[in-house]
Amino acid sequence: MAKIRKKRRRTRWVIIISIWTFILAIIFGFITQYSLSEIQSLIAAFAILLFVIFVGVIFDLIGTAAAAAKIGPLNAKAARRVVGAKRGVYLVKNAEQVANFCNDVAGDISGVVSGTLAAIIVFRLVADATLARTEFYLGILLTALVAALTVGGKAWGKIVAINHSTEVILVVGSLITRLERPLSWIKKTE
Repeated sequence: MAKIRKKRRRTRWVIIISIWTFILAIIFGFITQYSLSEIQSLIAAFAILLFVIFVGVIFDLIGTAAAAAKIGPLNAKAARRVVGAKRGVYLVKNAEQVANFCNDVAGDISGVVSGTLAAIIVFRLVADATLARTEFYLGILLTALVAALTVGGKAWGKIVAINHSTEVILVVGSLITRLERPLSWIKKTE
């Protein structure tokens, strides 16, 4: 019976996370597309692109840390009432979902959005260029740059996450705890 419940929970998680991925991809796609259509500066467009890549790297780091962290040190910190430790324990206990959300949902959405942003930037650059082959070379160059920054950033993030998983999860738990406090009135009214 426990296996059946666990299988149902996993199936429900897959359906929920698929729906959330769809919704979040629409939201982030809309925000970045709108931002770039309103921003005429190429420097600002590159800054948005770098921010999207950075977000993907950070979420990948968090997901890897959740999967790599040991619960013992976090339990000890939670017993001493260290801010964020209780939330950190929750993250590690639910590492499968945390890693899935952070690595796959946030990571893949940021990958898709950064690719779209790179294409938009190339089109803007080509509109200003006069050479016929410029689009071809700029597309390849920007795609390679986005890939290198993403893969290199995620490689760095995995090193940090594996070697400092407890600290990373404690920081994330602390951030979540601090964000929950101003919103605690929402839970009381439900």
